[in-house]
Amino acid sequence: MSEEQERTLLQRLGLPLAVVAFLLPIVLQPDGLDAAGHRMFGIFLAAIVLWITEAVPLYATAVLIIFGEILFISEASVMPLPEGFEAPPIDDFYSALANPVLMLFLGGFFLAEGAAKYRLDRNLARVLLRPFGTSPTGIMLGLMLITAALSMFMSNTATAATMTAVVLSVTATLPPGDRLRTSLALSIPIAANVGGIATPVGTPPNAIALAGLTERGISISFLEWMLATLPFVILILVAAWWLLGRLHRSETKELKLEMEGEFDMSRPAILFYGVFALTIALWLTEPLHGVPATVVGFLPVVVLLSTQVFGVTELQNVRWDVLWLVGGGIALATGMAAAGVDEWLVALVAWENLPVALLLVVLAVISLALSTTISNSATANLLVPIGLTLAMSDAVAVDPLLAGIIIAVGCSLAMALPISTPPNAIAYATGAVRTKDLAVVGLLVGAIGLVLFLAVAPLWWNLLGIAGM
Repeated sequence: MSEEQERTLLQRLGLPLAVVAFLLPIVLQPDGLDAAGHRMFGIFLAAIVLWITEAVPLYATAVLIIFGEILFISEASVMPLPEGFEAPPIDDFYSALANPVLMLFLGGFFLAEGAAKYRLDRNLARVLLRPFGTSPTGIMLGLMLITAALSMFMSNTATAATMTAVVLSVTATLPPGDRLRTSLALSIPIAANVGGIATPVGTPPNAIALAGLTERGISISFLEWMLATLPFVILILVAAWWLLGRLHRSETKELKLEMEGEFDMSRPAILFYGVFALTIALWLTEPLHGVPATVVGFLPVVVLLSTQVFGVTELQNVRWDVLWLVGGGIALATGMAAAGVDEWLVALVAWENLPVALLLVVLAVISLALSTTISNSATANLLVPIGLTLAMSDAVAVDPLLAGIIIAVGCSLAMALPISTPPNAIAYATGAVRTKDLAVVGLLVGAIGLVLFLAVAPLWWNLLGIAGM
C-alpha cells in the first residue's frame, strides 16, 4: 500500500473513530468528571482523532469543536447540564474567533500578503544577499538568515514559497548530481520553521501559546518574546547551516546570483512599505508606547483596507483557515477549563514526583514528537491548555510562561517529515529533497534546538526576568 493510499484509508476511518472517541467518555463516565466533563472530554478526544487523521480539514475540526461545546456544555446545551455546573454563555465560544491574538496574527497575514503583492520579500532578498558574496556556503547562510528574518513577521509558508523560488533559480545553474542543490533546498524550510519561533506572529503555535497565557492573565510583550527566543534562533540557524554544509558537501566553489528586479515605487506600494515598517517598529517598541501588540496588529488591516491598497481579492487571500484553527484551539481551552477537564487530566499523573527540569523535558519532547506527525498548530491546540493548567497547579512549581514557550518551541522544531510543516511540503515538492534527507536533517536540527532551549533558555529567561525555573 502506498503512502497516499494509507493516508486516504486513515482519513476514511477518521470520522467513525472520532464519533467513537466522543461517545467513549459519555458511556464509560470516568470518575472525577460530571456529565458536562464527560462531554467535553469526548470533544477533546474527537478533536485529537480528527487532527491526527485529517478526516476533515484542520480548520473544520476547529469549528466542530466550537459547535460541539455550544451544543453540549454551554447555556444553550441541547442536553441537560449537571446541577451546580456554571454553563458558559455561547458568546464565550464564538468570541474565540475574534480573540485579540487572532487580530495580531491577522496583521501578520496582511503584511505577508502585501509583501508578496508588491514583491517586497523577493526584492529584500535580492538586496540583502549581496553582502554574502558568491561562495556556496556564504550564499546558503545568507538565504537562511533572510528566510528566518522574513518568517519572523510573515507567514512561514509564504516566506518558504518565495525563498524556494529564489533557490530554484540559483540551483538551476548547478551540474546534475551536485549535493549543493539538496542543501540549499533544505535550508529554506529549516530557516522558515526556526525563524518563526522568534516572534508571536511567526507561527501558529506561538499565537496559541500567547492566547493561552493571556486567558490566564499572563502577559508577555512582542519585544520580550523576541528577547526570549531570538538568541537561540540565531544559534540554531548557525548550527543547521554548519550541519547542512557537512552532510551535503559540494565541489562547486562559486555561485552567481542573477536576481533582477526593482522596488515597486507606485503610490500603493510606498504606502504599504510605510505601514509594514511602522507596524514592525510599533511591535518592537511596545514597552515604550504601551500599545498592545494585538492592537498594533490591527493597524495594517485598517489602514490597507481604508486606503484601498488592499481590496476584496487581498482580503480573500488571507489565511482565514489558520485563524480559525487557532480560534478553535482557544475555544477548546475555554471549554476544558469550564468543564474541569484540564485539571482532571493533570491530576491523573503524579507530577509532583518529577523534577522541574524533567517535567520541561517531557513537555518539550511530547510537543516535538506529536508535531512531527500532525500539524504543529493542532499539537499546540491540544497541549497548551494541559501544559498551562499543569504549570499553574499546586503539584509543580513551573512558571506558566516558561511552559507555554517551551511547548510552542517544541512544536515549531518538528520538521522531520514533509507533512510536519507547510515549508517542508514546499521543499519536498521541488523534487530536490528526498524524505530521507528531510528526516535526517530535521531530526538533528530539532534535537539540537530542543537541547539548546532546555539547557540554556530557562537560565537566560530568568536573567531577563521574563520567566524562570
